[in-house]
Amino acid sequence: WRLPSFLGGMGTVLTVSFGRRDSACSDRRMKDWTLRLARRDDAQAMPPIERAAGTLFEQIEGLAYLATADPIPVERLQRYIRKGHCLVSYVGETMAGFLVNEPFRRELHIWELSVHPDFQKRGVGAGLMRACLIDARNSGFVAATLTTFRDVPWNAPFYARLGFEEVSALDAHPRLAGELALEADDGLPADRRCAMIAFLD
Repeated sequence: WRLPSFLGGMGTVLTVSFGRRDSACSDRRMKDWTLRLARRDDAQAMPPIERAAGTLFEQIEGLAYLATADPIPVERLQRYIRKGHCLVSYVGETMAGFLVNEPFRRELHIWELSVHPDFQKRGVGAGLMRACLIDARNSGFVAATLTTFRDVPWNAPFYARLGFEEVSALDAHPRLAGELALEADDGLPADRRCAMIAFLD
């Protein structure tokens, strides 16, 4: 597949196809998918995707309760979308996944990356993240950040493969330290959570 081209200071994205066409990918489920900047009306389709993706936590010891956690409210998603850097992926007319984020000065913080289980294992999540990092770099951000589970395969290990590294000196990143503290207050296990950063220079 190929990465999209980006135009303009606000990260305008061209809709492109990411299908894999080699003979090893003849499975009919490996359909082309596209991505673009999210629009306000995309927000309605995001919570069901986040909820469906969350069911994978049923497989993780000690985290099964997250399979029924509430998704991000639509109003909050719309607020993120208005800031101009959120992305969605579609297979045909169906939203396959999304990434929502929020600028904090010169850093872009990723709040959620979710891909519906029906469309996983075909590069949608990695494509959304790579496109987000390109958009962030082209828009003048110096880094992308997130918080995640250190020991869940599709969390920290996945992000590390895409260029993120764990933030070990949290005293130098008070915003991320504060976010981790809020998560602990909300009941997430602090010993399993971490902050990560991808530098964009």
